[in-house]
Amino acid sequence: MILGRRKTWTGTAIGSAALAVVTLLAIQGCSSAASAGSAAADTPAGPSLSISAAQTAYDSYLAASDSAASQGDETQGLAIAGGAQWSQLKAQYTALATTGIPVTRYEYGRPVFYVPALTGYPQWFMVAVPRQTDSGGHLGPSVNTILLFNRFEKGAAWTLNGTVVEDQPLPAIVRDRSGYAIAVVNNDPSLLLRPDLAGASQAAVVDEGPASAAAAVVAGGPQTTGLYTAQAAIGRADAAQGLRYEWLAVGANYPQFELRTADGGALMLYGMYLETTTEHPGLAVGSPIPVPAAFTALFAKPNEIGYHALQANWTYEFAAVDPPGTAHNAKVDIIGGTGSPTYSLAD
Repeated sequence: MILGRRKTWTGTAIGSAALAVVTLLAIQGCSSAASAGSAAADTPAGPSLSISAAQTAYDSYLAASDSAASQGDETQGLAIAGGAQWSQLKAQYTALATTGIPVTRYEYGRPVFYVPALTGYPQWFMVAVPRQTDSGGHLGPSVNTILLFNRFEKGAAWTLNGTVVEDQPLPAIVRDRSGYAIAVVNNDPSLLLRPDLAGASQAAVVDEGPASAAAAVVAGGPQTTGLYTAQAAIGRADAAQGLRYEWLAVGANYPQFELRTADGGALMLYGMYLETTTEHPGLAVGSPIPVPAAFTALFAKPNEIGYHALQANWTYEFAAVDPPGTAHNAKVDIIGGTGSPTYSLAD
């Protein structure tokens, strides 16, 4: 579970426990002597997932997802989604039912496949592909996108579990002689931060901003200090209206995946929630709290009103680059993220 800290617009200091975790992780990463995967590594005999099978699964997903979106078939659409992607897609189908907003369709360019040489289940692979939104035949700008697919057992359907729009180019990914990528374990000690704890450090910066102790090992950018700045601005605007605003980046119980990069680091993919609350001080009854436009379609009834509080949550999928522990003055860099409103409640 990725941990986060609740943050109000007035500001709080990161707790000593969080500081201790970040410090310990930095020390572990920098002192590790474990070696990284090599581009010349040998593939174990008989990978359970071939590159051609991943390509077939990808093509099948594109056809099925577009068919479901074009027909507004929620059952078919959600059956081939999982993790953060399921939550985000569910919100789109809810918006279709409540407001008639069509489910987003896409045009895809030439894909690049990154398939780890796996020996069993779960199976997973990553695709990097330029993608354009298709609004009734009008294509939007091309955006470099990461798609994460997995299935948990033999015979199960492949699902798209996460989508990440890149803010920065992908790093070079290690491949073996057979063209397979090199998977990295969640507790790999050779990295600056253990992958299963890197998200917690990102969450601390989202919650606390550049003053967070975690900023010593997590780089600033749109998905860290940028999110903090945006949330703080909302808090100041709400405070001017006599309202209290809080936000909290927290972990999501979605699978996390890593691939070895050419410099000995790792590309990490993981999900996270951003929970927000706008309330009258003390939860007293007050004037109606405006519902953010992005969330209105998520209400079952369009006339729901928050006289006490309004909760609005986002689901994110992130891609981050974790440097090798031997790197000098390096930081974990969040190179992309995709988030959308997925839950709202008025009280």
